[in-house]
Amino acid sequence: MGKYNSLSKELQERIIEDRTNHLVNPYAFKDENVVRRRMDHDKANLWRPAFVRDCEKIMHLPLYNRYADKTQVFSLYKNDDISRRAQHVQLVSRIARNIGSLLGLNLDLIEAISLGHDIGHTPFGHAGENKLSELYNGQTGKYFKHNVHSVRVLDKMCPLNLSLQTLDGILAHNGELELKEYSPKLYSDFQVFDEHINECYINKNADRALIPATLEACVMRVSDIIAYLGKDRQDAVKIGLVNDTEQSYQKSKLGNQNAEIINNMIVNIVENSYGKPYLKMDDDYFEAFSAGKKENYEIIYRDDRVEDVYKNGVYPMMEQIYERMLADAKSHNKDSFLYKHHIAYIKDMTKYYSTVDYEENDPNDMVVDYIASMTDDYFVDLYNHLFPNGKYGVKYIGYFD
Repeated sequence: MGKYNSLSKELQERIIEDRTNHLVNPYAFKDENVVRRRMDHDKANLWRPAFVRDCEKIMHLPLYNRYADKTQVFSLYKNDDISRRAQHVQLVSRIARNIGSLLGLNLDLIEAISLGHDIGHTPFGHAGENKLSELYNGQTGKYFKHNVHSVRVLDKMCPLNLSLQTLDGILAHNGELELKEYSPKLYSDFQVFDEHINECYINKNADRALIPATLEACVMRVSDIIAYLGKDRQDAVKIGLVNDTEQSYQKSKLGNQNAEIINNMIVNIVENSYGKPYLKMDDDYFEAFSAGKKENYEIIYRDDRVEDVYKNGVYPMMEQIYERMLADAKSHNKDSFLYKHHIAYIKDMTKYYSTVDYEENDPNDMVVDYIASMTDDYFVDLYNHLFPNGKYGVKYIGYFD
């Protein structure tokens, strides 16, 4: 029988009373305070409020479709029950909205941040991200981070005029860094935001120091970890990477299964954060939360069987693709895949609202944009097309293997 905690009776009664009295959370971000690069565009109305506009802009972007075939943790499995990045984004949004609803926060802002937070993620998850950063750094001295690149996709590649609040939440979401307390660091100036972006390109760990500017972004940030903590373990059990009994880390407080972890984390955060200008969890919950993530690294993410797939296939394949695409970019090869399938695609997609010629970007930036935009299957097919006699490849694990 699972262990599902409940909000205290006192807090439940308080929340019900506050809702009955239409009490507004003073720490929630108000729609009327939205900031955009172009304040003369995308003005809110009754049927498309400020952050609903951001949600719709993100969801209708063609690149949003590619979430569906990007690795969450496990690559090259033909298994529809293994999480892909699209499901992760949905789970983050759902968990964050649950917390935000109980706390009386701006749910549209939470949803917009959640939907866009991983849109700049590479194929093959964090392994692909780390390799692409290595290649990019070797050419430019700059670093690639998926959260920074998500902002680039939504603000530069496709200048959608999203709000500063949504973009800040995406930039500062760093789902690899858990905190016991999340307190927003308020600002409302794009100059500050752009300085954060520039620092992240030149300082490898700059994004680890970023603090979200809104409580809504703090909710999404902790929800990102909640969403993958138990789900990644659940997926690892499904593919036989770990045994179902290897569930030691959550037993004391968080629970033993994904559903318990989600429920109990939500309850503890709300219990400690209602009516306050920050998010907080109990010390023992934070210890279990951190221990769970650490153990996932030890028994899942750093497992030799997972790493071998990348070292012996994906990494050298990415090196060859990067080298070929960079040569095409520098020589302005209009017949290349880079031009036909990426540069022309971006220019056509943004022709009605972009005032900047995408082709004027640095060649390395365009190559990185292209590789990061690829789904896993597209990456593999492109490699096989470009290098039909290439010595590298990957093997998919089929449904009946």
